Amino acid sequence: MKAVVTVTGKDSKGIIAKVSTFLSEKGANIEDISQTIMGEYFVMIMMVNLDELKGELSTLAKECATLGKQIGMTIYVQHEDIFNAMHSI
Repeated sequence: MKAVVTVTGKDSKGIIAKVSTFLSEKGANIEDISQTIMGEYFVMIMMVNLDELKGELSTLAKECATLGKQIGMTIYVQHEDIFNAMHSI
């Protein structure tokens, strides 16, 4: 199973390290990553493999949202199929 993780918010040091470490500890493997700085805002999109996820996707999504609040970012986790369905015409 794969998921798309989006991270947005004001730029600060260590965002990639904090998010990638957290995901790794949960058993997620980052397969692709794109990040940019737009003015003072940080934007990152990751494709993660969840075949070794420790727990449920819904739990990971909630925990990522909590992490986002702790580090001043917004973090969303969506199953790849839902992400694709939302972005198809």
